Order: sequence, then structure tokens, then C-alpha cells
Amino acid sequence: MAQISTTVLPGILEIQPRIFRDERGYFFESFRSDWLEPHGITHPWVQDNQSFSQKGTVRGLHFQKAPFAQAKLVRVIQGKVLDVAVDLRKNSPTFGKSYAAILDADRNNLLYIPTGFAHGFSVLEDAIFAYKCSDYYHQASEGGIKWDDPELALDWQVEQPIISAKDETWPSLKKFTEISGGGL
Repeated sequence: MAQISTTVLPGILEIQPRIFRDERGYFFESFRSDWLEPHGITHPWVQDNQSFSQKGTVRGLHFQKAPFAQAKLVRVIQGKVLDVAVDLRKNSPTFGKSYAAILDADRNNLLYIPTGFAHGFSVLEDAIFAYKCSDYYHQASEGGIKWDDPELALDWQVEQPIISAKDETWPSLKKFTEISGGGL
């Protein structure tokens, strides 16, 4: 059975599957719904995504607005990333707070991120990143927060970040709060 840990941000879970290693290599269960069910997580996973990113890349901070909000179950197949979630839930006592964890292909650990959070990651080693989504991608519902917002003060642990033009255009947390009426 996997080890499931709650985090300082309610709703985010860290999952460490049990890995069986021998002279042939290794085996592990990368997903089981019964890991999440005791935490009240029963929604279906409808979409799997995978990306490759080179060391130094920062992707995020992304979210989708209701009714197309996405919970995510993220992991690294190859390499290592710093995975970050920022609470954007309206009226949440942890609104604007972030949680970061290193996802590592050697550990095969996962992070569950519920709806209402912005998500992003920085690539510490060239990485193949995979994640399950609880809803389909819906372009008109897409949103984001500026990855380098001084209010968030995130340490992405990369010296010269490689950022997409789109990720440079997202608003600050303060501006997002004004636009959205207080959060997601």
C-alpha cells in the first residue's frame, strides 16, 4: 500500500507508492483509486497529459475555472521537478499560500492537487511529467497567476528560468483577486 500524507494546505496529498526492486529493475502501482477514496476523493479521471521539459523550464501557474475546474494527480516519469500549488479558493484560510514538493522519478512520488489551486512546476533535471485531470481541458476556462509574483515569493530553484510567452502574461495574485472577486 502507498503512504499517503496530508500537507499544510488542506486538500493537497503527497503519495509515496510502495516500490518493489530487485536485480531485474522495479515494479510499483502508479495509481489506485482506493488511495484517494478515504480522503473523500472519488471523482473520475477523464484525461491524462504528459510533457517533456528541459532543465530550467518553469511551467505555470495554471488553473481552470468552474465549471471546468480540474483536480490533478501529478508525477514525474523521468527526471526531477519542484511542483508548486497555490491556494486560490475563495474564503479559504490558506488563500494565497503555496505548497511545494520535489517529485522525483527515482522515488516515483505523486501529488494530488484539488480544484481551486493554481499549479506549476520547475524542472530541476530534464523531465517527463505526467498527470491525470478530473475534467477536460477547456480553453475558455483557462487561467493563471504570474509565476514570479513577488507576493508569492516562490523559489523555483532554477537560475535562468525558461518561460513561455503565455506564462509571462498572467496577472499577479493581487490583480487576479480583484478580477475574480476574491478567488475561484
